[in-house]
Amino acid sequence: MSDPVPFAMPTRFGGGRDRVAVVVPGVGYSPARPLLHFARSVLLQHGWTVQELWWRVPGGFSQFTVDDRIAWVERQVTEAIEAEAGACQLVIGKSLGSLACGIAADRKIPAAWLTPLLTIDHVAAALQRAVEPTLLIGGSADKLWDSRIAASLRHDVLEVPLADHGLEFADDAAGSVDVLRQVVSRLDRFIGSLSR
Repeated sequence: MSDPVPFAMPTRFGGGRDRVAVVVPGVGYSPARPLLHFARSVLLQHGWTVQELWWRVPGGFSQFTVDDRIAWVERQVTEAIEAEAGACQLVIGKSLGSLACGIAADRKIPAAWLTPLLTIDHVAAALQRAVEPTLLIGGSADKLWDSRIAASLRHDVLEVPLADHGLEFADDAAGSVDVLRQVVSRLDRFIGSLSR
């Protein structure tokens, strides 16, 4: 699996290099979408510099094995972390981005995972060994979220009843906005706790 051109284009916000957060998207959920957009806003309010990754998913990605997807995501996230020359102190990832749980755990980097793929053994095992502060946010109606696994971990967990993989309600726009407010508030508290 060699890439002829880079598939993750980083975008930076904030001017410092002492405290950098890397924001990792989902396969179809870019950093411009609400959960990650407001995660960036919260980070900037707390004085972090933010590096966002923007995927260009390779052709045939839907046919990749789980191991190939993990390897692809880990390569992109490793390059982003290493580009910060030791300043990366937080990873925030959505869905597909949670395949980088092992990178955060092994490098002892705090992380917030929005709709992590808890049904994938690699993700659950990485979260089991993660020792740094970790926040998990998922919806009970998300088929890729596992309430039992989330509850078994020693991490901070926010489970939104009946929310789907986008942390939304299919027929309730106002209710979905309320969920977004709840998620942003929990991220604000979590990120604030890292600043102490």
